[in-house]
Amino acid sequence: MIGTMDAVHRSDLHLVEAWAQSVDGAILDAGCGPGHWTNHLAGLGFTIRGIDLVPDFIQHARATYPGMRFDQGSIETIEEPDDELGGILSWFSTIHHNPSRISAPIAEFARVLRPGGTLLLGYFDSADTIEPFDHAVVQAYRWPVAALQTVLEDAGFVVVETHRRAERGRRPVGAIVCELSG
Repeated sequence: MIGTMDAVHRSDLHLVEAWAQSVDGAILDAGCGPGHWTNHLAGLGFTIRGIDLVPDFIQHARATYPGMRFDQGSIETIEEPDDELGGILSWFSTIHHNPSRISAPIAEFARVLRPGGTLLLGYFDSADTIEPFDHAVVQAYRWPVAALQTVLEDAGFVVVETHRRAERGRRPVGAIVCELSG
């Protein structure tokens, strides 16, 4: 079920769809994984492509969603011109970045977004401190919203809204919607 729209929490679906409605221009699903969000948003009429560093994810996405554009690539070096995109969906794609490296993808998002473009960043939430934890095959990090907000603001983003959700038996999660100042 992971990597399918059937596994998506109802509030996440509402948030991502509402954010996408506000985007003016093409969207990049940065760290698209198996491609389900890319395909879902394309099905709603948005111009979107997905990138991911993991070749198996890209192969799966291409096989599962033929006709969609999925490229292998890093969110730290996105193959797009400066100021090109209207929106970036970074749905849990920065969770494995060490706090000392988190500014690299955030700066790259700022580079490829046009002024006024928006970023929707999903992450694992922490109340007060950045916390490493074991996740799948690689260490991941929980972030307090204030710490991520500082990183985003340092890259030229203005935080528009934040969301946090905690449910019994699940890791707390958050999402930040921000706009590139310009």
